[in-house]
Amino acid sequence: MEELGRQDAETAKGAAKHPVIVILDDVRSMHNVGAAFRTCDCFAASALYLCGYTPAPPHRDIHKTALGATDTVSWKHFATTMDAVQDAKAAGYKIYAVEQAHNSTQLQDFNWDGQTPIALVFGNEVSGVNEEVLAMADGCIEIPQWGAKHSLNISVSVGIVLWELVRKH
Repeated sequence: MEELGRQDAETAKGAAKHPVIVILDDVRSMHNVGAAFRTCDCFAASALYLCGYTPAPPHRDIHKTALGATDTVSWKHFATTMDAVQDAKAAGYKIYAVEQAHNSTQLQDFNWDGQTPIALVFGNEVSGVNEEVLAMADGCIEIPQWGAKHSLNISVSVGIVLWELVRKH
């Protein structure tokens, strides 16, 4: 581990972050939540917002998947996703739902300058992003897909989108 140059939890929590918040909208799986923590840590997201019935730490199943990232990623729990979106908007973040929707922007075509604060809303594993949240969003980002299912696990989606956004900056 020492050869990898990993930071301790305190240093990692205070390190520079990308101006990106990940918002989980009623995500039900603790494993998906834990994976989102790890991915947010990996890509230095500013924060992770857990909304509605999305499980929150401390919980054994979240910690099992997060592997310590619950200590390095800033997070908040909100009663509703709309509360989280309003909080992010009040802090100057642009809101983008990651969803297959009419007039969505394909991920590879999404232009982000790396400076403008953005919040990415990832929806429930079955029903997607809440309609009320979609109406409040500044836009939708869609991951292109060619298979029969046209569906990705939420934790995979978080990884794909964060990678695509931060790799350019």
